[in-house]
Amino acid sequence: MKWRRILKAFPTVILVVDVIIRIVAVLAVPRNRRPSSAMAWLLAIFVSPIPGSLLFGILGSSKLPKDRRDRQREINGLILDATAAIDTKSDKVTNPPWFGSVVTLNRTLGAMPLIPGNTVELHPDYQESIAAMTAAIGEATEYVHVEFYILGLDKSTRAFFDALADAKARGVVVRVLYDHFATIRNPAGPEARRWLRESGIPFEEMLPVHPFSGKFRRPDLRNHRKILVIDGKVAFTGSQNMVDPSYNKKGNIRRGLQWKDLMMRIDGPAALGLDALFITDWYSETDELLRPSDENAPSLRNISQSPGAVEGLECQVVPSGPGFDGENNLRLFNALVYGAQDKLIIASPYFVPDDSMLYAITTAAQRGVDVQLFACEVADQFLVYHAQRSYYETLLRAGVRIFLYPKPTVLHSKHFTIDNHVAVVGSSNMDMRSFSLNFEVSLLVRGSRFVNKMREVEEQYRSVSREVTLENWLARPAPIQVLDNIARLTASVQ
Repeated sequence: MKWRRILKAFPTVILVVDVIIRIVAVLAVPRNRRPSSAMAWLLAIFVSPIPGSLLFGILGSSKLPKDRRDRQREINGLILDATAAIDTKSDKVTNPPWFGSVVTLNRTLGAMPLIPGNTVELHPDYQESIAAMTAAIGEATEYVHVEFYILGLDKSTRAFFDALADAKARGVVVRVLYDHFATIRNPAGPEARRWLRESGIPFEEMLPVHPFSGKFRRPDLRNHRKILVIDGKVAFTGSQNMVDPSYNKKGNIRRGLQWKDLMMRIDGPAALGLDALFITDWYSETDELLRPSDENAPSLRNISQSPGAVEGLECQVVPSGPGFDGENNLRLFNALVYGAQDKLIIASPYFVPDDSMLYAITTAAQRGVDVQLFACEVADQFLVYHAQRSYYETLLRAGVRIFLYPKPTVLHSKHFTIDNHVAVVGSSNMDMRSFSLNFEVSLLVRGSRFVNKMREVEEQYRSVSREVTLENWLARPAPIQVLDNIARLTASVQ
């Protein structure tokens, strides 16, 4: 009789729980969340209340634990104190007229100043950039800081690892960071970790998942930065991971996929800005703050005192990620898009913008700016690939020109140029994951000479790419169009 009463009451209990979940979701989900993301989460919860609410409990917040956010604020304070003298120089930047306000925006959000006196060299060839980084390590005399989203030991990267071992053998301090999940799931990642352990080089895994540590966070947060710093004088950053261009995955090798990236070598005081990001991430993972008093530690000294090229470029490091209160990269990108007057050229392998970015880009095209987007004809991520395709019709109707880089190459470069004045190169995609969930680094560079070099890279892309027309795009099969639009819904669940 008891079991019968329980079974009889079970549907009522389920109904009550269902109603409670829906009411709580309506009250809790939209709070401090962009409308598109809130609607996507509410849709998931209303379609399947219990699984949807459980998923929201795990993935619904991009915030880091308070102690990590406090460390980011502490580092920001140190940077602001060390670079206070540079602010007066940044205030005098008037070409283009809107650029000074963008510098102030980045300074307010990410603490980094605009730093003059740098030289920047582009490395658009995958293997050549690895060779350049390897050679730079060979010239290190004090320390080498390595930070990559994916760090794999394979045939393409072995010389890089050998250079780290040689540097350690001659007394150079070497420290290594890599994203835990992204590296370990790569076929060459476990071998890299084993090598580091055997070499005795200090290393840490960034954002490891420890669900029972009492510091729960969203498990799919990633540190997507790519940084190499040598002696605080030379640095590399960009879109490239330290792994074979096939990523060593059987599916990629079977399809003949090869990644194409863009890295930069920075000589000058801006290298210290990138080093400050490494110091921040090292502090977050180890509780060890590398201070000037530490032996063989880099200094967060006044960057304005660092020597640089007299006629060098002005650079500003723009950090972003869950450790910051705002979406630094999204705000920067929007500000630059609205500043464009003549030409805006974007390269992004994963282009899934939020509403603000989509409006900014389409508005630029509609007010007469020559807007071009380079994307991939083929991709490795099914949902993201189809989600980004769902935006092409809107872009084409607004007047944006879209070029698809031919398969089997995955154009993984992440950069854009504004008029003949400004360029941004870094690790950040133009998608909601990079805006909200990933730690990213972008380098803002002002100077027509550098933009001209970027134009050469863009022209190489254009010379081999296929331009998409609205007529051809609308003619693609109806099932594919439906798939693209369904994938777009998943992109909003952040």
